[in-house]
Amino acid sequence: MAKFNLSFVQGLKLAEKAALVSGKNFWFTAGNADKNIPKIMVTDGPSGLRKQADDADALGLNQSVQAISFPSSALTASSFNTNMLYQLGQHLGEAAKAEQVSVLLGPGVNIKRSPLAGRNFEYFSEDPYLSGEMGAAYVNGVQQQGVGVSVKHFAANNRESQRFTSSSNIDERTLREVYLAAFEKIVKTSQPATLMCSYNAINGVLSSQNYRLLTQILRHEWGFTGLVMSDWGAVADNIAALKAGLDLEMPGNGDYSVKQIIAAVKSGELEESVLDTAVLRVLQLVEKYHIETTSGEYDKEEQHAFARQMAADSMVLLKNEQQVLPLKATDKVAIIGELAQKPRYQGGGSSHVNPYKLVTPLAAAQASQQDINYAAGYHIDQSQADEQLVASALIAAKASDKVVVFAGVPERDESEGFDKTTIDLPENQTDLINQLATVNKNIIVVLQNGSAITMPWQDKVAGIVETYLAGEAVGEATWDILTGAVNPSGKLAETFPIRLSDTPTYGTFAVSRREENYHEGIFVGYRYYDVKDRDVNYPFGHGLSYTSFKYDDLVIDSDSQKVQVTFNVTNTGDLAGQEAVQLYVNNLASDVETPVNALQAFEKVTLAPGETKQIQLVLGRRQFAWYDVKRQAWTVDNGDYVINIGSSSRDIRLSQHVAVKLGANISQPITSETYISEVINRTDLRPAIEESGLSESLDMIANVEDNQELLANMPMRAVVMLGADIEQLNKFLALVNK
Repeated sequence: MAKFNLSFVQGLKLAEKAALVSGKNFWFTAGNADKNIPKIMVTDGPSGLRKQADDADALGLNQSVQAISFPSSALTASSFNTNMLYQLGQHLGEAAKAEQVSVLLGPGVNIKRSPLAGRNFEYFSEDPYLSGEMGAAYVNGVQQQGVGVSVKHFAANNRESQRFTSSSNIDERTLREVYLAAFEKIVKTSQPATLMCSYNAINGVLSSQNYRLLTQILRHEWGFTGLVMSDWGAVADNIAALKAGLDLEMPGNGDYSVKQIIAAVKSGELEESVLDTAVLRVLQLVEKYHIETTSGEYDKEEQHAFARQMAADSMVLLKNEQQVLPLKATDKVAIIGELAQKPRYQGGGSSHVNPYKLVTPLAAAQASQQDINYAAGYHIDQSQADEQLVASALIAAKASDKVVVFAGVPERDESEGFDKTTIDLPENQTDLINQLATVNKNIIVVLQNGSAITMPWQDKVAGIVETYLAGEAVGEATWDILTGAVNPSGKLAETFPIRLSDTPTYGTFAVSRREENYHEGIFVGYRYYDVKDRDVNYPFGHGLSYTSFKYDDLVIDSDSQKVQVTFNVTNTGDLAGQEAVQLYVNNLASDVETPVNALQAFEKVTLAPGETKQIQLVLGRRQFAWYDVKRQAWTVDNGDYVINIGSSSRDIRLSQHVAVKLGANISQPITSETYISEVINRTDLRPAIEESGLSESLDMIANVEDNQELLANMPMRAVVMLGADIEQLNKFLALVNK
């Protein structure tokens, strides 16, 4: 393989350059045998390798090679375990390298803005901080194996309906704080090989043609040095895309794309130097991530075992009344639901994997020593009840000590390419749960779904376990949790609302075919429910354990470089367990809208019964910052903040105020619009007040207690109305603004 540099690129013919920035087909970059430029393969891989064995297609309709189907990102994010995400990346990178795949298309780090979004299963969280931390760990793991990633979908791709053409209309502060933050974190800390631009437009400009997004922000501000590729078919105008900063169109349109580029360069519409830059980035990707011939072998049994461990580490115990779980060895258990036999274990669309070894929950249960009685209860491909199946399920439930009901959302209702119209379970499943609860008080519902659902039946059941889409080891991992072989430690990475109408985007999500207006601004997910003081079924960060934890001894040290938070966590129960401790920041200093709480640190700790460990979390400047649109900069306001430590966003165990000193004290100019109270309360302005002659007027009104609220809402220009003259005001303004 040749050594690729700018001189090499400039020595290529124009047609050769044009071919290199256009994907050869669905999964390969273009090679050039005459110039010793190899092609490299890319493939889908957020939750497992989807290398297609036969004819390639973009939608995954053809068979792919056997690979491990790992848990979906919706579940892995619930682990709150960055080390495990790093290990997931290593496993995926190992599989890709064995199959000669140079770039894995993942992770997906878009924000879960609405539970109706059809692709939520492929994304981590509603929270940008958690998404960035988990995504960075994943990227580091994959690239440690010598395989590149493509972080997607850049940016603001938060719905599937009309995803090729709709415009995500977002104000600048919201864009920066919520929808770009995870990408920024990953770019700056993990240097991903590539980013994949999304289909949608942002404020009317297609992402593939968005110079501000792809060049000004991504490269000039964040320092990204890798390659930008398109999502498949996202390029509407390949010349405009190249000029905006897109390097590789996937897949290319063959001779048509090449001829367009040649004509644009010859006409002067596209500078050849811009094309050269894109070509160089493609060649640098090829040079760094080209994989020589390998055996195609790797330890799939070990990878399956890791998939089982990861799924169990991430599953969330939502409810456990009267310690109905874990199941006892002596319990006679009815397993109800077709999803136990035909589990929904992975997402639909481009993330679909041909599993190496699928183990169903029913098979795992039947392989155990438990006394099991199975009844289907419903048909997963129907929404209407089958009375005969219901009757059999009720008989099994009556004859059992405990009933485990497998329920969830069918793949036909939740997939890439379209959004949902409801977050309710199918009617036949809801009706079945209600009926089972009338014949047995020990009902445990095990959920298989891609994102948040409603639970009108939750008060009628004793236990609820959220498994999301748990991968090919779904059966073993679920049974590990139900029986207590693994103590659950997952925490929700998204809020579960009571009703769809409670959600931030209700009534506006995907209503317009062309425009998606982000009316809720920065108040996404738990930030919305908190600022509105709205009840939810289960809050962000919630997750129970079979043991219990105590938090104490909070100590906070603040200086001009960092805020250091130290506290103890003790396992006060009888079982070993893991606790994902969460740190939230409440900004009391800034004169702008801010969340009631914002996650800014977390750590997962393992504790034996009775064991205490000290946790130390260090917060930097960015974790107290908000994006100031006027200054076009991240701003930290010195002042009072509250540090909240909790087991969830609404289970705060420790809380303390802290004076933050990380920001610069930026003094705003005093104008005629500055409020009188701000002037009176600043001792440094007193000399100017006296020299200008305003002291008599200001002191007179300031000394009247009843005037305090009035002064807080009255600008300095009003002092003329209150007895001062305009010359005094102008002299004061001149003095303070020297």
